Amino acid sequence: MDKIVETKRESKEVFGMQTQQKSTGNLPEKKFKAGAVQATVWLNKGQNKKGEEVGYRSISLDRNYLDKDGKWQNTSSLRVNDLPKASIVLQKAYEYLVLNGETEDER
Repeated sequence: MDKIVETKRESKEVFGMQTQQKSTGNLPEKKFKAGAVQATVWLNKGQNKKGEEVGYRSISLDRNYLDKDGKWQNTSSLRVNDLPKASIVLQKAYEYLVLNGETEDER
């Protein structure tokens, strides 16, 4: 099971969102969360210069919020107070990729 880094205050609020899928139908490989801000690592498939199928990873950065109807939504827009949290989750995603051997040379 993926580890999710989050604050105690929001742990109950995000429980149902941990299995949310990206619009392509891929499940996230890993999520890093600080408050309402999360960085998600996705495993994608493409072709290299030789035309061979290869896998590569990308990162998405989102902020979750409750809309006026009380439904959870997400956005890529961040507030000034979200920036330190974004920095933390992006650093954790970068560490995860580097420690697992993901480099630009692999594409």
